[in-house]
Amino acid sequence: MDIRSSDFTRPTLEHQGTTPVWWLVPPRAMRDATLGGHLELISEFEIRAGGEVNTHHHPTYEFYFMLSGRALMTIEDETREIGPGDLVTIPPNARHSIKPAHEHNGIRALAMAFGVKDAPVVDYSTDPESY
Repeated sequence: MDIRSSDFTRPTLEHQGTTPVWWLVPPRAMRDATLGGHLELISEFEIRAGGEVNTHHHPTYEFYFMLSGRALMTIEDETREIGPGDLVTIPPNARHSIKPAHEHNGIRALAMAFGVKDAPVVDYSTDPESY
C-alpha cells in the first residue's frame, strides 16, 4: 500500500525559492502511468461515525488525502491506519474500502481520480462496484 505523508518528506524551495513544497508525488512521477488519461474527479467526502465506504473498484488511479480523523484503509488484502496529512494511492481496478478507525468518530478526506487511457466511463451513482 502506498501511503505518503508530508511529515516524512523534506520540503524543497520552489517558486524562485519563496515557497517550501512537500512533494507527495513529484512532478512527472506518474506521467507514463497516466499518459493519455484524464482528470476524472476531485471531491471532499465525509464518513460519519459508524459508517464506511464498501469495497469497490474502478478503472482510475485514485488518491485519498486525509483531512481529519483516523481511518482504516483497505486496498486488496492489506489494511492500514491512516490519518490527517496522509496521501493514499489506489491503483486502477484495485478493490478498496475505507472506514473510520474508531466507531465513535468520523473522517473527512479529499478524493482525486485520474482515468487511464481508454478507461470506460463509470457511473458512480448507480454502479455498485464503483462508488
